Amino acid sequence: MLIQIDYQDKRPIYEQVVEKMQNLIVRGILGADDKIPSVRSLAIELSINPNTIQKAYQELERMGYIYTVKGRGNFVSGPDNWKDDHKSECLEELDKIVARLYTLGVDEEEIIAHLREKRNL
Repeated sequence: MLIQIDYQDKRPIYEQVVEKMQNLIVRGILGADDKIPSVRSLAIELSINPNTIQKAYQELERMGYIYTVKGRGNFVSGPDNWKDDHKSECLEELDKIVARLYTLGVDEEEIIAHLREKRNL
């Protein structure tokens, strides 16, 4: 699995697991209906308490990123289940950043030029 825990990070470990799993899903590294590691196997792999992984998986399921099939395990949900929420969350973050940029005196044209430049990467 492509998850590493940063023990210097002040956030709870389960939040780090949630964020890293979200990134893998959003970037398409984990695709719709892919099986993800069991709670126990991921806990062993990361050397952390299974309850921590269980809490992360519950949060990911609540957010629509994964779903559970009794007796079979946990699977990645399709983008229809999480994309709109993720988009809204990102736009809210962007709103805060744009407000900060305006406070710093950055004008709309510079912000738009920067966004256009990033789109072409």
